[in-house]
Amino acid sequence: MILRFLKISLLLSSFLLLTGFVPLPAVLGPAITAATSGNLVKATAQLVFDNEFKKKTGKSSLSYISEEVSKNNQENRINKDFKNLIKKRVEIVHQKLVDQNNEPKVIKDFKLLVEKRVELTHKKLIQQKINQ
Repeated sequence: MILRFLKISLLLSSFLLLTGFVPLPAVLGPAITAATSGNLVKATAQLVFDNEFKKKTGKSSLSYISEEVSKNNQENRINKDFKNLIKKRVEIVHQKLVDQNNEPKVIKDFKLLVEKRVELTHKKLIQQKINQ
């Protein structure tokens, strides 16, 4: 029994030393998966996937996913701020239109009268300049 334990210990320690000290989390994750589920194929697939993912992206799968989620949250926050700004502007313009439509008829008529007077005065001034 002790001899078997020594052989396993020697095999594991030589594996760690000869492979350049494989990062413990990279080996520990699949080891836990194999121990809990008893599925060695699943654990091996997980290890291979993590290694390939790290080769292609330069990051571990967990850090890559957390970075993407935070980037997505930031984009959502920017979109939400922009949406709130547009809503606020639309409400302001709507209120101005409502206020404009609620003006009494007298004020509207007075504005029209003033505009006509200004136009007539402008025409008279132009005619006076032409006559001089």
